[in-house]
Amino acid sequence: MRILTYAEVHHAEGEATSRAGMSALVLMQRAGHAVAQFCLSHFKFSSVCVVCGRDSNGGDGMAAAESLREMAAKVSVLILAKEASELSEESAAMCSRLTVNPIWVSNETVLESPEVRDALRADLIVDAIAGADFKPPLEGLAKKAVEAVNDAFGTIVSVDVPSGVEADSGAPAHESGDDAVFAHGIITFIAPKPAHVFGELTSGPIAVSEIGVQPALVPNSTGLSVMTGQEVGITFPPRLPGVHEGQFGHVLVIAGSLGKAGAAGLAGMAALRAGAGLVTVACPKSIQATVAGFIPELMTEGLKETEEGTISMKASDQLESLLSGKDVVVLGPGLSRNAETTTMVRWLAARCLQPLVLDADGLNAFEGHYHELKRHREVTPFRILTLNPGEAARLIGVSTDDIQSDRLEVARRISNETGSCVVLKGWRTIVAGASGETWLNLIGNAALAKAGSGEVLCGMIGAALARHTESLLPVREAAGAPESASLVEGVLAQHLQRNSGTASAFLMDIRVAAAVYLHGLVADLVRDMLHENTVLATDLLENLSEAFRDCDLQRDRGLFYLHK
Repeated sequence: MRILTYAEVHHAEGEATSRAGMSALVLMQRAGHAVAQFCLSHFKFSSVCVVCGRDSNGGDGMAAAESLREMAAKVSVLILAKEASELSEESAAMCSRLTVNPIWVSNETVLESPEVRDALRADLIVDAIAGADFKPPLEGLAKKAVEAVNDAFGTIVSVDVPSGVEADSGAPAHESGDDAVFAHGIITFIAPKPAHVFGELTSGPIAVSEIGVQPALVPNSTGLSVMTGQEVGITFPPRLPGVHEGQFGHVLVIAGSLGKAGAAGLAGMAALRAGAGLVTVACPKSIQATVAGFIPELMTEGLKETEEGTISMKASDQLESLLSGKDVVVLGPGLSRNAETTTMVRWLAARCLQPLVLDADGLNAFEGHYHELKRHREVTPFRILTLNPGEAARLIGVSTDDIQSDRLEVARRISNETGSCVVLKGWRTIVAGASGETWLNLIGNAALAKAGSGEVLCGMIGAALARHTESLLPVREAAGAPESASLVEGVLAQHLQRNSGTASAFLMDIRVAAAVYLHGLVADLVRDMLHENTVLATDLLENLSEAFRDCDLQRDRGLFYLHK
């Protein structure tokens, strides 16, 4: 989901009203319904107080009050104005439709009145004071209203952005020192703005509802996207009747060594759990029985090995034969850094024509040989490099601190130099696509800092890439609500305006981003079920179905989460 500035979102909204014939009032009502749905999904309440400013954000709050009226025993609406004539045109129209008698707060004295204080004792406070068009600082009545909201004991949900926050700011909100609402959750519309991604606005959920607008059709100056369940819906559309296993691809995992059979098994099982039709794990002969014993659905191939129990160059004929008929190759987990095995990795990578996921020791094999990964011709097979900061540092010959000091720039640099899709793992994983697009991931947690989680990720990426989604039609139907059915075509058209000829890479990049999001999401779900100290890689596999269901629910509700 692309990150747009306020001006770009406003442009997309204008396009919807002028070309698609949607009225501003209809969009406001849709926004209000989304707010109510968001609140109902995350918080318990029987009373609600909606605090509305004079502009369109206040109108969204009034629309939310109308929807929440059917869900709560008591709904109060505070409007920071003397009368309807002081409201924007759209907000005044929405105000005229209110079935709740609003409390008009014309000055700070009224804000201190018993009636207002009683309203602010509600279980749920909806902040609709200042929207995405706000420029700091807060002043006068709006500032006092923000203070009153923060002093209230109820759960606070902000509409669009927390009042007092500048939507286009890329700085953490707590660093500005400005007055702002401390929200427990945020629901925004059409597209996420920079503050939602970089502002550290809340530890609670942040969701986006497109409300029927097509933000994909508007160019974005940030050049960045954020991962949500929308990418998962594009990559993993519902399975249609009559499909067969071949349509979901055959993943070849080349992994493992003596003592590291688990790495090979985890990557293979993850590919199956993430939906691959067939998975073959090729590993040293000495551990084949162990890998085959993990689950019966895995196919295995025992390879010739070195004296240390690692894959030998003598297995080259076997490996070339195994490549035939495979859709994706995952190369690296648990291979070891044996000199002969690293030579085998580089030899195979140079010959593999399928999409190739290089992970762990598959990347370590190129330490001191980075030039072999660099782009040598315009058209190259699609490659994915899944790097942690240490692996990235070894690969390009810098320190880990250099990597961490500018993760976004490093990921883009490696992607540009190698022509690969780069997954720079860590807190807020970055996917720098081979198409030139970049995605940021806001979910995942420290429970992933444990052996096996990287193997699960690379297997999931393999499954996402293996699917035979040749037609966009089922993708369109799965991408979201009917009114956003042209999502993929719209994003693709805008992408091609900037990067002609990379449509195929762009769609593959989206699949990688979807797998990264799913991986982080299941980690969050399992952490909440167990404890971050106790989560194992196998727990991620066992609960991956919950992450898929969560993304299905995001799609069905039209609420896509930056984090939950």
